[in-house]
Amino acid sequence: MNPNIQVRQADYANAQDAMALVLLLDAYASDPAGGGEGLSEFAKAHLVPALAARPQAYSVLAFDGDVPVGLVNCIEGFSTFKCRPLVNVHDVAVLANYRGQRIAERMLAEAERIARERGACKLTLEVLSGNTPAYQLYQRIGFEGYQLDPAMGTASFMQKWL
Repeated sequence: MNPNIQVRQADYANAQDAMALVLLLDAYASDPAGGGEGLSEFAKAHLVPALAARPQAYSVLAFDGDVPVGLVNCIEGFSTFKCRPLVNVHDVAVLANYRGQRIAERMLAEAERIARERGACKLTLEVLSGNTPAYQLYQRIGFEGYQLDPAMGTASFMQKWL
């Protein structure tokens, strides 16, 4: 584990954090695990103000000195069954040359700490079945397939573009 890596909640009003967030999310979007296509100019220009306008959103950043190396974006939702907030871990990104140093694990621990502070009952996330390192990390730190009744099987993540 690299002792120079600092992990903390992002401040959307801080120019360094805002620039880091866009840079890291663009790198992730450009990676095959993120779809292989960078962020649009619109997303780059509007992402941080849009997140800042949503009190249910928060981000965690990792830095090696002043160099941004990792990002986790989280969006609070609501569990109707528990009548409490839940937090969806929407993006987990670590620059390629920093992977394997447990940076994502440290960022997710901070995301969990913040979620607990907000009174959340659980964290959720999606992972592509072919992203074996990420899948193994998530299992190692306690994530598992979502199910209510084992006889009904596990949930599948689906989408419909609007």
